[in-house]
Amino acid sequence: MKTSGGSDAAKRRAGESAAEAVTDGDVVGLGTGSTAAHAIRRLGDRVDAGLDVRGVPTSFASRELAVERGIPCLDLPEAVGPDGPGIDLAVDGADQVAVGRGDEPTVGPLIKGGGAAHAREKLVDAAADRFLVVVDPSKEIPVLDGSVPVEVLPPARSAVAAAVRAVGGEPTLRRAEGKDGPVVTDNGNLVVDASFGRIDDPDSLSTALSTTPGVVEHGIFVGLADEVHVGTESGVRVARR
Repeated sequence: MKTSGGSDAAKRRAGESAAEAVTDGDVVGLGTGSTAAHAIRRLGDRVDAGLDVRGVPTSFASRELAVERGIPCLDLPEAVGPDGPGIDLAVDGADQVAVGRGDEPTVGPLIKGGGAAHAREKLVDAAADRFLVVVDPSKEIPVLDGSVPVEVLPPARSAVAAAVRAVGGEPTLRRAEGKDGPVVTDNGNLVVDASFGRIDDPDSLSTALSTTPGVVEHGIFVGLADEVHVGTESGVRVARR
């Protein structure tokens, strides 16, 4: 269930803008998705020009792209373990982001997981000192209302679906494209897309999903994003928390 919308040029501007925030010696969380991929490519260009960075990929796909672009990679335990360097900055996309309007827009909660990598993304993004979100304008919304991806242990699928219904959601098992059967995450689990309509209290819903037995992780990201870089047809707008 990858989200669509927004031009590739707008996505590229957003990704490249966030990539410019990376400084020499940084350890960088490398997000998943088409907009985050532009950030990885730009970082690869900067590494080729002499920038010293290491990446912490959030998925098989982001690791492949990082290796292809010459970015040295660390696994998450290497980065955040007792002797690890930590993660200075994470750059990742979003399926929806609540951005407050005004002279100085503010960053609200996100929905992520269109690429089914949200469990690893949340681990990396939460561990980073700064988390920069990269999106095109089609992902901005006043109040979240998209389906929430929920990664579940395979034996818990039915129980989790019942729990989603109990808190007002409609669960749908995500089916794979190009093969029979469901989507299987990099962690070997299933994804249930839970539709709640307008999400007026993302904090409470986040807690309800997180405390459901069998849920590995869900796609509501509350209080994690420090900046949102919104690529447009003419430039980039930046909102801060």
